[in-house]
Amino acid sequence: MGHNSHKRQILAALIASTIACGAEAQLAQNLTIHPKALALGNAVTADPPGIMAIHYNPAGLTKLDGRQLEVTLMNVYLDIDADFFAPDGYEIFGIDGLETDPLTGRQRDPVANTHSHTNNVALYVPGYGILRAPPGPAVAPSAGISINPPGSKLTFGNAFYLPLAAGFYRDKDDPGRYQPQATALQRTTYLSPTIGYEINDHWSVGAGIHLSHMGIAADQYMRAPNMLLGVAEILQDAFNCESGDEPLQPWLALCGGNIGPWDDIGALSINVQETLSPTYALGVMWEPTDWFSWGASYTSEADMNLKGSFEIEYTDDWSGFWQGLNGSVLGAITSAILSLPSGAPREAGNVSMDLVYPQHFQTGISVDVHPKLTLNADIGWTDYAQWDAFVFRFDRNLEFLNAAKILSPDNATSNTLRLPLGFKSQWNWAFGAEFHA
Repeated sequence: MGHNSHKRQILAALIASTIACGAEAQLAQNLTIHPKALALGNAVTADPPGIMAIHYNPAGLTKLDGRQLEVTLMNVYLDIDADFFAPDGYEIFGIDGLETDPLTGRQRDPVANTHSHTNNVALYVPGYGILRAPPGPAVAPSAGISINPPGSKLTFGNAFYLPLAAGFYRDKDDPGRYQPQATALQRTTYLSPTIGYEINDHWSVGAGIHLSHMGIAADQYMRAPNMLLGVAEILQDAFNCESGDEPLQPWLALCGGNIGPWDDIGALSINVQETLSPTYALGVMWEPTDWFSWGASYTSEADMNLKGSFEIEYTDDWSGFWQGLNGSVLGAITSAILSLPSGAPREAGNVSMDLVYPQHFQTGISVDVHPKLTLNADIGWTDYAQWDAFVFRFDRNLEFLNAAKILSPDNATSNTLRLPLGFKSQWNWAFGAEFHA
């Protein structure tokens, strides 16, 4: 009767917590590791799923006997939809960002007032970059082994899995192509030697070293809705560039190519990776009865310096405009003073970025409220405040950054680009229920 009373009290607490707390999640984290953990909302710190206890709580390895082999192929299907709306005052230097659609007669912009949709999955392949999977579900693999010698309190395990994975690609004319057209962010743990130790019938501990590959890649179309290009388009209209004449040549040339704040200026591709990124994991489990368990785990952060390559293909209009401007007297002087673009059709080279893989802590309980029903509840914290921004460092001064630094000095220099993310470190609740059929 005492055990049943305790079970009822814990069940009531779990239900109250479920009603009182909203659900929160980091999309890419723990998404493609284990189907049981995913079905339980990753509330498995006190009830780790088989060999993947290596990731969720290393102490859980002590629940495995003899030799174990586990292989998982998880089908991943995603569906991303977004609607873009033009706010009031959607203009640059008096140039309205909306144009009249010749088919509907309504005002629209290639991005604003349109709908974006994709269900195409992209993966990061080490040494290659973005792999655009065929339309439909993609496959995320994981595998692991464990060994527990007869009569031993030690269990050894090792696994391959993806603790962080997200990627998609859009059609080239999709309105979301500016943020971005294709991307993949993926951490692949290829070695994770881990040991679990059973201290006694109630306590177990575990520890492991995780060796991982980290990769980030993106293909993105670019445009530059800023004052500089707004002024350039106003001057082109004033000079009647559509006639093909250059009225102020050789003093000033502005008709080498049609540019404006709402026009594409080119396409950017970035691919960076860290081939060896180690972290360590610690875990503990307490099982005072056969119907209740508590667990906690911690995974360390990892300081990384991702390196790779970049390529920018500029449009003919963008290159032609700056080549013409620099070929005139006043244009050459102005470009020299302000470090404006020279009009190169293509730029490529090396790029790097410092990134911290965030530390993670999670703790939770598992309660058998009935011989056929188990309820789990976890609370976890991941230090995503480390991802306030992605800062890319290029090995040379870039054309578009020379223009960007004038208008956005906080986010660009001649050879660095800062992409603000504004991520926050946050506590997240997780709940799961398992029916033992």
